Amino acid sequence: MHFKTWITGALVGAAVVAAGPVAAQEKLTVWWGKGFYKAEDDALYAAIKKFETKYPKVKVELSLYAPQEMIPKSVAAMDSGNPPDVAYGDVYDFQVTAKWAYEGKLEDISSIIDPLRSKFEASALSTTFLYNNANQSRAYYAFPIKQQTMHIQYWKDMLADAGFKDSDIPKDWKGYWSFWCDKVQACYRQKTGNRGFATGFPMGVDSSDSFYSFLTFMDAYNVKLVSDSGKLLVDDPAVRQGLINALTDYTAVYGKGCTPPSATNWKDPDNNVAFHNKTIILTHNATISIAAKWLDDSNNATLTEAQRATAKKNYTELIATAGFPNKPDGSKMTYRAAVKTGVIFKEAKNKALAKQFVAFMLDDANLTPYVEGSLGRWFPVTKAAQQSAFWKSDPHRLVVYNQFMAGTTPFEFTKNYKFTVLNNENVWAKAMNRILSEKVPVDKATDEMIARIKAVAN
Repeated sequence: MHFKTWITGALVGAAVVAAGPVAAQEKLTVWWGKGFYKAEDDALYAAIKKFETKYPKVKVELSLYAPQEMIPKSVAAMDSGNPPDVAYGDVYDFQVTAKWAYEGKLEDISSIIDPLRSKFEASALSTTFLYNNANQSRAYYAFPIKQQTMHIQYWKDMLADAGFKDSDIPKDWKGYWSFWCDKVQACYRQKTGNRGFATGFPMGVDSSDSFYSFLTFMDAYNVKLVSDSGKLLVDDPAVRQGLINALTDYTAVYGKGCTPPSATNWKDPDNNVAFHNKTIILTHNATISIAAKWLDDSNNATLTEAQRATAKKNYTELIATAGFPNKPDGSKMTYRAAVKTGVIFKEAKNKALAKQFVAFMLDDANLTPYVEGSLGRWFPVTKAAQQSAFWKSDPHRLVVYNQFMAGTTPFEFTKNYKFTVLNNENVWAKAMNRILSEKVPVDKATDEMIARIKAVAN
C-alpha cells in the first residue's frame, strides 16, 4: 500500500527542464495519505505539479501511505530524528495531532494560519489551535485541509429487490434499524435467494470507521463525555446509561445476524468493499467515498465502456446517500465533524520550504481543486469553497452540504487531547468485541470502557 513518487519528470515536464539540473534543486519531503481512488491522487499530483511549476527550483519527493501505515511510519521517522518536512494523514486528527502538539513535537505554523483565519470556517480552524505543554500555551500546530462527517449509503435496487422503496424507510431511531434488520434482510433473502446482509456495521479494532460510527450512535443518545474545559463527565449515571444504550443498539444488528460476521475484524476499507460487492445493502460511512468510487470509475479511461456505464448507473441511479434517522428522543441529529490535519514536524530538515508549501496548499486557488478532486469524499474547510456549485449540483454531495450547513459538533480530543489515545486504542470497538466475541454483558463492557477512559483521560 506504500507508493513513492518523485513529483518532477513526467509530471512537471518542461518546468523541470527549464529549472536546470536536479542537483541544483531543493528537496522537499512530503508524506501524504493515499486516496481511495484515482481521482483523489490525481488531484494531489496536480497541486504538486502546480507548486513545482511556480517554484521550479524545488523538487517534491512524495510518499503516499494507506491510513493504517501513516501513523506508524510517522512515529518511526520522528523516533529516528528524520521526519518528513510536511505530512498529512487521514487519521492524524483522530489519533495523534493533538498529542504531538502537547508533547512539543510539532512546529508552530501560526505565521501561515493567522493571515488566512477569516477564510476558514471557525469550527474547522479551531481543531488546529492546540496546546503545547512544553511552553504552556496554545498555537496553530497543524493545518486544516478538509473535513468529514457521517452518512448513510444504501443500494436502492437491493431495497427494491426486497419489495420496498425509499418512502417505506422509517425516520424514527428504533423503527429505522428494525426496518433494515427485521424486514429488508428477511425479504431480500426470501425473494432473491441471496445471503445478503441488511447492514454493514464496522466493528474492527483497527478501524477508525468503527469508532466514528459508534460515537455517532452515542451522539444519538445525547451523551457528552467531556466538558468544554476538558473535564471528564463519565461518572454521571446518565452518561453511563447513554453509553449502554448506544452499545446495545450498535451491537444488536450483529447479534441478530444482520451484519457480516467478519465485521468485528474490518479495517477502514472493508465496509466499502462489502458494499461494492453487494454483500450488504446499507452501511454508515464517514465520507461519501462509497458512491464517489463509482463516479471515479465512470470517468476512468482505463475501464471498458460497459464498466464505465455500469459505474455511472450505480452513481446516478442505484446508490442513495442519506442522513441518519432522528434521535431516540425524536430530535434531529447533529453530526460530528472530523477536520483532517497536516503538520510540519519540529525536527523537519527544511521547515522554511515546508511552510512555503503549506501556505501554497491552503490558498483557495489550490486547496479547492484538491478537495473537489476527491469527488465529494471530503468537505471543504474554507467558507468560499463550501458554497461552490460543486456541492449543490449533485444529489450525493447535496446531502453532505446540507448536513454541514445544519451545524456540526467537534470530537472530544479538541477539548481533551488524551482522547486521541483512546481513539488510537479504539476502546469503543474493544467494548463491542467484548460483547460480541467474549459474550460479556453490555453493562460490564460499558463499565470497563468507562474505567479505561478515566485511566487515560483524567
